[in-house]
Amino acid sequence: MTLWVDADACPGAVKELIVRAAIRLKIRTVFVANKYISTPESCYVSSCRIGMEPEAVDRHITECAETGDVVVTQDIPLAAALVPKGAIVISPHGVLFTRENIGERLSIRNFMQDIREAGGITPGPGMFSQRDKQRFADTLDRELSRCARGKRSG
Repeated sequence: MTLWVDADACPGAVKELIVRAAIRLKIRTVFVANKYISTPESCYVSSCRIGMEPEAVDRHITECAETGDVVVTQDIPLAAALVPKGAIVISPHGVLFTRENIGERLSIRNFMQDIREAGGITPGPGMFSQRDKQRFADTLDRELSRCARGKRSG
């Protein structure tokens, strides 16, 4: 299992939680971004700098992620590409994207984009809060534990 992080817009507090979990649980973790991302010296944590072209990070993660990998992203189209592949996808706000909810999430995202493209104003994402950080930590811990149990019993 690999933990992939869409790191360009990932909050610093989430990155810290991911690094701690990766080292504690000995999980290969790759931060993918189109800019330099500093990572601690660890055989479990690395960064991968991808080209600046639009969607390059998403393309890289989509091509590399496999069934059972965990991906952290707030990019709904990326999540929609990964969930059918069997990846476990979590937003930095702690939302678990599933086969049951990804279609609705993508529809809402596309609708809001259509409104913006037509000149409408939509609310932006809220501030990242302590509650979001806790929700992310809980979801990440739960899903990594589930993966570890599956590996032991599988």
